[in-house]
Amino acid sequence: MSTAVGRFAPTPSGRMHLGNAFAYLLAWLSARSAGGEIVLRMEDLDTLRCTDAFAEGIRRDLRWLGLDWDRETPPQKLRTEAYEAALEKLKSRANVFPCWCTRGSLNLVNAPHAADGHPIHPASCRLRSEEERRRMKGPPAWRLEAPDLTVGFTDGVYGPYEENLKTGCGDFVLRRADGVFVYQLAVVVDDGEAGVTQVVRGCDLLSSTPRQIYLGHLLGLPEMQYWHVPMLTDREGRKLSKRDAAMDLGQLRQTHRPEELVGLLAFRSGLIPREEAVSPRELLGEFRWDKLKKEDIVIL
Repeated sequence: MSTAVGRFAPTPSGRMHLGNAFAYLLAWLSARSAGGEIVLRMEDLDTLRCTDAFAEGIRRDLRWLGLDWDRETPPQKLRTEAYEAALEKLKSRANVFPCWCTRGSLNLVNAPHAADGHPIHPASCRLRSEEERRRMKGPPAWRLEAPDLTVGFTDGVYGPYEENLKTGCGDFVLRRADGVFVYQLAVVVDDGEAGVTQVVRGCDLLSSTPRQIYLGHLLGLPEMQYWHVPMLTDREGRKLSKRDAAMDLGQLRQTHRPEELVGLLAFRSGLIPREEAVSPRELLGEFRWDKLKKEDIVIL
């Protein structure tokens, strides 16, 4: 019996768009072709924008497309205790320190920027004395010191990738000053506890993978396989988002059959040689990762 466990972890802050469907189609094909299972998880850390109604809409759209799942794990908004436990474990195994820097103050610092465009955190908060920390006002965020360590892995689509944590991303946040745990920590804890072995997601998250691997190592979690897939874009190269009403499933369901959309995604991404209506299950027999295009896919 296969031990492959894939997952789909959408953010229920709006209607699912075609880019989300593409990522889940590939995650589903990867796990199912290996005889494995699929886990569904709602990533709703942003409780102001995420709603149960959007989550239920995602479930309905997935079923309409012919994409099922074997189990659904609790949404992130219910998992604060698990993240608290992970944070305490990290404090005992690495340098986790309080930080009072705001995003605005960091942008004013003349410092190098990480691969994701965010400024690399200076050492100011990490080097504060206990007396200085006691004088600071307001609740702090909590950051993890990024060591001078190069973390690499082989992505299933883009091949070898590595990053020096100290120079590539710098000290990074685990929990914000308002008490909300950030994606980087939550996703590692959630995937680890769910037994996920395959992570399929957009290539915009490629640069965050080394720090997630490092967090997983500190927490004693097994390493996973990663496939970062090309983005769906319009003709101007803009990636699809929830703001693109023409590409959300609510609009597309009024004008297309599910097999037409699956066939469009499969053809444009290189999985099948011609555009034709096809179900996810009909793609299983011919699915191979080496068919997938590496460049962004124009869909509009």
